[in-house]
Amino acid sequence: MSAILIVLRPLALFNTFVLRIGRHAAWIAMGLMVLIILLQVIFRYVFNNALAWPDEASRFLMLWMTGLIAPSAYRWGGFVAIDMVKDMLPLRLGSLLGLLLLLISLVVLVYGFQLGLNHVKSGWLFNSSSLKVPLDVLGLGLVRVKLAWMYMSLPAGLLLMTFVNIELCLKAIAHLIDPQAELPEDHDRVLVAVE
Repeated sequence: MSAILIVLRPLALFNTFVLRIGRHAAWIAMGLMVLIILLQVIFRYVFNNALAWPDEASRFLMLWMTGLIAPSAYRWGGFVAIDMVKDMLPLRLGSLLGLLLLLISLVVLVYGFQLGLNHVKSGWLFNSSSLKVPLDVLGLGLVRVKLAWMYMSLPAGLLLMTFVNIELCLKAIAHLIDPQAELPEDHDRVLVAVE
């Protein structure tokens, strides 16, 4: 049990720290996305001159927002789950079923991460159709944004979810060994629940 806690404590601290940064970045991405969409609405319907880049920029931000917020939702149990069968079983058997489902999820997450990395590799070949970084102010001209920067949201989110899954697996194993064990808590979740 002590070996599990030796691995679990730093992993839980790491997840808390990284996911907190991810949540803040996701909120910023959502705010920027709303502003960009409002800008597009104003230019399209007030000035009758739609901009080329806001749709792709908002899609870029939406993908990163999702990739950065999903690990926190996974850690806090925010995804849809059917716990009826698990809850009907005796405590240890239900915990064993939960661990089995977490291990299956871990396999899916690792496989998805590998597929996401392959997708990012192909993204270096293609430029965004409308997103450009205006470096002409510095005399460098316009630099077209590679689609890989958008595609990186998938493996980044899946990697963070993999770390969360490992933490949840370790907690499930610790609860199987000792159902009364005091395990590290996610203090961010406690703060959100209080507010």
